[in-house]
Amino acid sequence: MIVDFLPATNVSKNGFPVGITIPVLIGIQSIKTLPIAPIAIGGRGTTSKSSILNQDYWWYPILCRYLKLDFRYSRIKCDFTMKNRLLLILAFALLTSHDMYLKLDSYFLEPNTWATIDLFNGTFEKSENVIARSRMTDVSLVGNGARTAVDSTMWTEKDSITTLKFKTGEAGTWVAGVSTRPRNIELSAADFNSYLEHDGVLDMLAWRKETGAMEQDAVEKYSKHVKTLFQVGEQTSEDWKTVLGYPIEFVPLENPYDLHPGHELPVQLLWQGKPLANQLVYVGSVSAPHEHEAGHGHSETADHQHDSGEPHQHSDAGQYRTDAEGRVRVKLTSEGTWYLRTIHMEQSEAPGLTHESNWATLTFAIGQGHSHEHADEVHDHEDETGIPSYVYWLGSLLLLAVLFFWFKRKN
Repeated sequence: MIVDFLPATNVSKNGFPVGITIPVLIGIQSIKTLPIAPIAIGGRGTTSKSSILNQDYWWYPILCRYLKLDFRYSRIKCDFTMKNRLLLILAFALLTSHDMYLKLDSYFLEPNTWATIDLFNGTFEKSENVIARSRMTDVSLVGNGARTAVDSTMWTEKDSITTLKFKTGEAGTWVAGVSTRPRNIELSAADFNSYLEHDGVLDMLAWRKETGAMEQDAVEKYSKHVKTLFQVGEQTSEDWKTVLGYPIEFVPLENPYDLHPGHELPVQLLWQGKPLANQLVYVGSVSAPHEHEAGHGHSETADHQHDSGEPHQHSDAGQYRTDAEGRVRVKLTSEGTWYLRTIHMEQSEAPGLTHESNWATLTFAIGQGHSHEHADEVHDHEDETGIPSYVYWLGSLLLLAVLFFWFKRKN
């Protein structure tokens, strides 16, 4: 589900006014040049029919025909207003800022009880879309010395979150992991550079600057590989050190559930099963709820204040670089949920590609103790408020229908 913008850059033959932007929610299988190459109303055609079909947007001319509008498709040259440029930048950010995380409401669970793990695809705070089961090449649960493949029927979807419902086993430190199939994305040079900077792929950005490649477009193959560690019962176990064999993977070198604030957690990053040296790793945390006196606020920042026990979050609180053995030592400064994330990108010589990236994240909790008053609660997404994904689809179809009849009536 993405947002496509149809900016009016001219007065069409149907009298459509200049500067109007219509957001339309459209589902497509592959993301290529759509976010950075919108359709403009008015003007002359600049791209052949065959090239439109090659971009997987075969429905563009069909839509134009039914709406009886003079549409133009252009990959580079479009007369945008400043408002449309800002909207396109926003759309691009929504499409490309999709880290993936496995998250639990509580990382401290009771043995032999039902629980849920959420798969977020977006940011650590908010999931932007669900993940189809067909994209998952591996889903594993590791506990009590055994690795179990998760059945696809154990997944459900609500709003933009994909949720795994499972039953815990005996006490121990457990691991869950998800690995996805690769996908391709085509980006202009400007958008690729912006994505590298925004998502922290700074080594590739520096290389492009040094070699004069900043004006080169990109076709990137990407896949994501995510893990989470959680504690079941009071007794820890050795399962936390399990290597799942993903292309890129964070592996803790100590059990985080044996540590507390003030400690350091050593973590090793593996690439194709071997330590990955000199790789940028970003670390963030969300603090556990804690009490403040009324009106009390932290003095470090004016807007970092609390007058209740609400959680506060620190996105990408630290930036690390792995050593020669692929290790980083994460300084655990507070209780709460912690995550590590990285994007390993290389140039690709495969036909049709310029780059290949593999994304990895790891989540866990620190310092809340092995007993948790909410450990036996199962988070039920059916009780949450939110707009289901199908509403956006129906809204998109309704909007297209309204536009169709409106323009037909105008004619």
